[in-house]
Amino acid sequence: MLLEKCRYVVVEGPVGVGKTSLVRRLAQHLGATAMLEKPDENPFLARFYRDPPRYALATQLFFLFQRANEVRDLTQMDMFSQNTVADYLFDKDMLFARLNLSDEEFPLYQQIYHSLQLQVLAPDLVIYLQAAPETLVERVNLRGQPYEYAVSDEYLFRVSRGYNDFFYHYDAAPLLVVNTERLNFEENEEHFALLLQRIEEMRGPREFFSRG
Repeated sequence: MLLEKCRYVVVEGPVGVGKTSLVRRLAQHLGATAMLEKPDENPFLARFYRDPPRYALATQLFFLFQRANEVRDLTQMDMFSQNTVADYLFDKDMLFARLNLSDEEFPLYQQIYHSLQLQVLAPDLVIYLQAAPETLVERVNLRGQPYEYAVSDEYLFRVSRGYNDFFYHYDAAPLLVVNTERLNFEENEEHFALLLQRIEEMRGPREFFSRG
């Protein structure tokens, strides 16, 4: 797979896994646009981490409308006029809805989701970053984002399991699953070069990359 020919690349993974820093590196390497999530713009997120049952629906709907607007903007601007690297996959919105919403709230969310009638383009490549839940907890604590202070270890474990299940069944685009336990793409040039090489070597629809 020639990375330079991928017009739309997505880097995904649970909070703390390093997807945003990798998106910035890939975008710089490709001369592409970096499309980043904006969790700090969600006024419900910090309250959700403190009281999930109360704020889950509001948090989820804010993210849904935020991402829907970005998808529409990309379509109108012809996103393929320049390569784009994103740190979220629109399809994963349903993953968090299933994890966080109650049995009463989820059907409402589904109605709103389907009423938007979004035409979401499939990526040319999805890079799924994995790490053990214990590693995610450590990384989240180290980076010290204010809205993440109340994130519980149990929630990170649930999110990690949800991602693994989601991508186990994902087949909408070529997928490279990357174990990041021994990889640091932000600070280690060798690790980043190994990732680029692994992408170039991809031949099948689902492949794996780890460093022993």
